[in-house]
Amino acid sequence: MTISVFAPAKVNLCLTVGGPSPNGRHPLASLAAFATVGDVLRIAPAETLALTVEGPFAASLVGEPDNLVLRAARALQRAMDRKQRGASLTLVKNLPVASGIGGGSADAAAALRGLTELWGLPFDMRALEEVAAGLGADVPACVSCAPVLMTGEGETLTPFAMPFLDAVLVNPGVPAATAAVYRAFDQMGGGKGFAAPSAPPAWRSPVDAVRDLAGQVNDLTEPAIAIAPAIAEVLERLRTDPRALVARLSGSGATVFALAEGAANAAAIAQDLMAEQRGWWVQPVKLGAVDAGPKPV
Repeated sequence: MTISVFAPAKVNLCLTVGGPSPNGRHPLASLAAFATVGDVLRIAPAETLALTVEGPFAASLVGEPDNLVLRAARALQRAMDRKQRGASLTLVKNLPVASGIGGGSADAAAALRGLTELWGLPFDMRALEEVAAGLGADVPACVSCAPVLMTGEGETLTPFAMPFLDAVLVNPGVPAATAAVYRAFDQMGGGKGFAAPSAPPAWRSPVDAVRDLAGQVNDLTEPAIAIAPAIAEVLERLRTDPRALVARLSGSGATVFALAEGAANAAAIAQDLMAEQRGWWVQPVKLGAVDAGPKPV
């Protein structure tokens, strides 16, 4: 039996960040939603663990010594009391790498979901989130692929319901390494006055969501632009488009999202951008909760 697992992009609709803690990490607060575009992980039975990467952004992972997908598989093996099981994993890399939309984290979470199914494990979402916590701050949020308020260092998740939002994801084709962006954030003295919200929003309609998000920020925008100046060009292009209701950086970049009124406007923005900028990665999407359960193929 071969299983296919969707690994949707995670979009930070807003992000506030505090100064570094003694451990060097940063407290944060973010509303995260998932997109209808993402990577795909195919998993088949095998005696040992092996990973193959293909797809439009596969070349970006060539030479990576320890892909997060394999780390997730090994973590799940350890959670099984070291009982050894194998799997042949094929990652179709559709999302740009180092792009602020949780690609690697989503892939790792997809591996946890898919291998739980393949290996017949009695693990629920809560158990998978505990395994995911050891893999990176974003991985637990990617297990359920549902909107969450992320607090703490990203490990405290408060689910919330939201309407689907039509949007466009735009990446200028340059990476923005998370560690470098956070170093720039610290050098700029970021994090003063940080305070996490006590509860997630209660959006009844896309209009409510857009109105609320228009007043939010991403604290990593300035340091991300310092690392990848092309982000500023994307933001300027989207913020001057009358069809874009909100335009903001996702995560540490370099991907920017723009919210639009309806799928037709999102598609029109995307079409125009693809004609103007051949080197940009552009995708019209819906943002919200995404069905990413393992499916036989």
